[in-house]
Amino acid sequence: MAALETVLDKIDSNLDASLGRLFRLLEIPSISTDSAYASECRTAAEFLAAELVALGFDARVEPTPGHPMIVAKAKGPRPDLPHVLFYGHYDVQPPDPLEFWQTPPFAPRLADAETGKQIVARGVADDKGQLMTFVEACRAFRETGELPCHITILLEGEEETGSPSLPGFLEAHKGELEADLVLVCDTLMWDRATPAITTMLRGLVLEEVVIRGADRDLHSGLFGGAAVNPIHVLAKIIADLHDADGRITLPGFYDGVAELPEEVAEQWAGLRSHEGEFLRQVGLSVPAGEKGRGVLEMVWSRPTCDVNGIIGGYTGAGSKTVLPAEASAKFSFRLVGTQDPAKIAASFRAFVTERLPKDCKVEFVSHGASPAHQLPFGSEALTRAVRALEAEWGKPPVLAGCGGSIPIIGSFKKDLGMDALMIGFGLEDDRVHSPNEKYELSSFHKGTRSWARVLNALAL
Repeated sequence: MAALETVLDKIDSNLDASLGRLFRLLEIPSISTDSAYASECRTAAEFLAAELVALGFDARVEPTPGHPMIVAKAKGPRPDLPHVLFYGHYDVQPPDPLEFWQTPPFAPRLADAETGKQIVARGVADDKGQLMTFVEACRAFRETGELPCHITILLEGEEETGSPSLPGFLEAHKGELEADLVLVCDTLMWDRATPAITTMLRGLVLEEVVIRGADRDLHSGLFGGAAVNPIHVLAKIIADLHDADGRITLPGFYDGVAELPEEVAEQWAGLRSHEGEFLRQVGLSVPAGEKGRGVLEMVWSRPTCDVNGIIGGYTGAGSKTVLPAEASAKFSFRLVGTQDPAKIAASFRAFVTERLPKDCKVEFVSHGASPAHQLPFGSEALTRAVRALEAEWGKPPVLAGCGGSIPIIGSFKKDLGMDALMIGFGLEDDRVHSPNEKYELSSFHKGTRSWARVLNALAL
């Protein structure tokens, strides 16, 4: 504990210098989606690699078909220590529209706010400020002694464009990237005073259905009532996908969906004051979905089936009395637990096909699929991280779910066999991807202290 306190004191005394290093990184416009900024992306990669070399890491900038990766490795003092892989990204979204920025997006500044000081710049919350909390925690360990774990760091420059180079890179460098656990700092806290560990991510299946009837659009006065209407067929299929209680009716859909552990369910129940505000902020008041389930449970740990768009017939101004020759819809399924994306897609296609009238044909188009990810609630790493965060924040972290999907986490699990511990210090109001993106100074400072505690706890 004395050694840890020394590290935490070093983080406190290093804060101004740490901010200076973060500001220099924020000044680099590493916009990955615009090829005009390719050299800036490389500059950011070289800056980070140089910082890690200065901390005693064996660090290098690795080329890819797109923007470069940084791979850095450092050993702890004993061979029996755990080995962690930290992942982050240095690329940022374009700052447009520029006219809504109060100051230039790549001129970082400290601003005063009711909640305290904020760092304002493009990329500060997503993900430069977040990844630098980990780097600065490593710095404090190095400046006071040894790293507490064996550490590999992987930083990429294409996360904001879908990480196209990452799968191939993971395959080619599998041996040197293998570790006991992945650490990710690209998620949110529960609120300004309450940390969170994201323990689950929903998977995703994306399907498009096109139903065709007659060989052309038909006059509804001449053919209405006698000819099949693909919109009616599609609407009935959509209606059949849910029962009266909001459950999804695909055969086998709930295979692999487990109930929450009792202690997690109790924690989420204690957060239900958030549920009303969650819907009110988008102009709603009554939860939809499965009856008997709370809002947080539905968006974090339950699977879904949603229609994301419908096209059919005449959609222009005024009216046109036709029976359309075809109708189409786009569907998304959010998956949890061990649901198999391929089985869900196959069950859905069979469900649709069985409901087609004789004169209708169907075409299916897949737009991708990925499994869910869940860190086991009984994981020793999770238990230790909970204790570490509680020691820093004075309250236990929320074991949160994430309704969305982060494909890279699935890649780490599928390709490298590693679970991910997702601990981030962003806030919902950080204006990520928007003008005047910010990161609380407290998030940066206490985030760095939190990583020091987590690394120390993992090594004990």
